[in-house]
Amino acid sequence: MNSPTLIRRLCVVACIGFAWSTLLSAADNWPDFRGPTQDGHVGVAKLPETWSETENVKWKTEIPFLGLSSPIVLDNQIWLTTATVEGHEFYVLCVDATTGEITTNQKLFHSEDPQSMGNGAKDNSYATPSAVIEPGRVYVHYGNVGTACLDTETREVLWKRDDLKCWHYRGASSSPVLFEDLLILTFDGADLQYLVALDKRTGKTVWKTDRSAEWNDEHVDKQMVKEGDWRKAHSTPLIVSIDGKPVMCSTGAKAAYGYDPRTGKELWRVNHDAYSASPRPVYHDGSFILVTGFSKGAEMMSVKAGGRGVINDTHIEWRFEKSFPKYSSPILVDELLYFAMDDSFLVCVDPETGEIVWKGRVGGKYRACPIYADGKLYFFSLEGKTTVIEPGREFKILATNDLATDAPLDDPRRGPGFMASPAVVGNAMFLRTRYHLYRIEAE
Repeated sequence: MNSPTLIRRLCVVACIGFAWSTLLSAADNWPDFRGPTQDGHVGVAKLPETWSETENVKWKTEIPFLGLSSPIVLDNQIWLTTATVEGHEFYVLCVDATTGEITTNQKLFHSEDPQSMGNGAKDNSYATPSAVIEPGRVYVHYGNVGTACLDTETREVLWKRDDLKCWHYRGASSSPVLFEDLLILTFDGADLQYLVALDKRTGKTVWKTDRSAEWNDEHVDKQMVKEGDWRKAHSTPLIVSIDGKPVMCSTGAKAAYGYDPRTGKELWRVNHDAYSASPRPVYHDGSFILVTGFSKGAEMMSVKAGGRGVINDTHIEWRFEKSFPKYSSPILVDELLYFAMDDSFLVCVDPETGEIVWKGRVGGKYRACPIYADGKLYFFSLEGKTTVIEPGREFKILATNDLATDAPLDDPRRGPGFMASPAVVGNAMFLRTRYHLYRIEAE
C-alpha cells in the first residue's frame, strides 16, 4: 500500500466512532458488518485461497430459523440475529468461534402481527440488520420490532426499545452504528424516514432527525407510491473524520445526507431521483462515493464532503448511470474502487474520475459485500460461489470456490448462498449462507 493511501486509511480509521479508545485489530475482532474500519479491509490475515465442503472447513453449523445478518465477532464469540420465517419471534444467537457450538439462542421480541414484506421476502428476512459489538456489550436491531443491548458475558438483556416505528415495506435492512456513546439507527420506511441516536448505556433517545427530502411524488408511478417503495432505503451510514470533525454520510430515498453524528444536525444534502438505496457509502480522499438505489434515474456518484444545504451544483465530482451495484457495497483498494454488480460482473473504477478501468464476467448474483485481505479481493455470490481476484488495473481471477447448495435456487425464500457479508478473525473467515455458518481456515 503506498504512503498516500495508507495516510488516508489511517485518517478514516482514526475517526471511526466505536466506543473503546483503542481500535480493535482486524486480526482479533470483527465488530461491524464491514469490519473494524467499516470498509471491508481485513488487515493482516492469511486466508485460504481455495475451499469447498471438504477442504479448509473447520466447522459448519446449522443456523435455526432465518436471518441474513452478517456475523459479528469479539472475544471468540460470534453474534447473529435470526427470526422465524413468518416474523413472529426474534432471536439473538451466540456461536463459539472455536467449536461452532451455539451457546446462546435467546428470544428477544415477539410480534403478533408482523409487517408483510410482499415480494421483498425473496431478498430479505425479518432479521437482516447486523449486530454491532464492543467489549462487554452487543447491540441487536430488528427494525420496527425492536432494538436491544446484551451483556456479552452474562447474556443479560441490559435494555430494550420497541417504540421506534416505521412501515419498512419489504423489511428492515440498515444496520446499527456505534459512535462514541451513541447507537445510531436508520429508519427509512414507506411512511416515516428518520435517524435516531440512543444512549448506548441506557437506550434512551439522545437525538432524532427526520429526513428532509422533497418527495415530489406526483411524477412517480402511483402504484409504486401507494405500495411504499419510493420513500424507502436500506443503506447503513458511514462515519469518518474530516478536518478533525466527525461526518456521517447516509443515503436515503431521493437524497443522500451529511450529518453531525453527535447532534443529528443535517450538514448538507444531495438530491437524487432514486429509492431503496442499499450499498454503504465509501470514503475516498475527502469524498463520499455512494449509490442512490433503483429507478431510471439511479446512479453512482462521488460527492465532495462539505458545503451547506443542497450541494448538487457544487459538490458532485462525477456520476454515471450504468455498471454500478444496487445491493453490494463497493470496496476501495490502492486508489481503485471495486464492486460486484447485481448480476454476473465485477467492475473496477478510478475513484478520482469515475472512469471504468475494467469489467469482468464471473457469473452469479451478488448481495454480500466484498472483503480485502492479504493482497486479494473476495466476492461472494447468492449461489454460494466465492471469486478471488488480484487487485489492479487488469482483471485477474486467482480462484473460485463453491459451498454446497442445500436448497434449490427457485426456493421462494431465495437460494442458499451468500447474502450476509463475511467476517474475518485471525486467519479464519466466517461465512453465513442462508442456512449455515462456516469457519473457513487453512488446514
